[in-house]
Amino acid sequence: MGQEVVCTARWGGKSARGKALLETAEVIFRAEERLRIPFSTIRGVEAVNGELRLKTDEGLVVFELGERAEKWRAKIANPKSVMEKLGVKAGEPVAAFGKLDGQFLKKLKEQKSPVTPGKVTNGIGWIFLAAETRGELDEAKKIAGKMRGSAALWVVYPKGQKGITELDVIEAGRKAGLKDVKVVGFSATHTALKFVIPVEKR
Repeated sequence: MGQEVVCTARWGGKSARGKALLETAEVIFRAEERLRIPFSTIRGVEAVNGELRLKTDEGLVVFELGERAEKWRAKIANPKSVMEKLGVKAGEPVAAFGKLDGQFLKKLKEQKSPVTPGKVTNGIGWIFLAAETRGELDEAKKIAGKMRGSAALWVVYPKGQKGITELDVIEAGRKAGLKDVKVVGFSATHTALKFVIPVEKR
């Protein structure tokens, strides 16, 4: 989801000012003390008077979010599936490069989206490149040369790794002549960044 807001959080008799981030499967709070609250540990969620109240296995955590409290509550209570966030609809063909997550490939199979490994063929609108290192980003340039029209390239890379950062991914896409347009949480460990051909070059 990638949403963030500077706010005050309260938990366990403590109170701190920091940055709250709403991710795909967790809420993160960064201050002098860092909190990480996976959705799987949340037993109840409410938005009351601008406060987001999370009942967790460890106790109550309150974020003073103002008008954003209700939006965050709704997204935590009803998280979008990976496919919804990526935009891949049932039956749409996909090209896959690198070692993509097995669960993701399983979901593609379940929704009857044919997967072509290591090749971009006519009619494919979704391309996924799994990159665990900077070197693997070199594939983006080759892929870009075969993209047509509104086709999209999703680069999937690990979170919080110095060996490959969001900036590395963005630079690789731009050097390939593509435009970065969206970022989503792909899984608990990986992020996905979407690239397309600039409109004026289609």
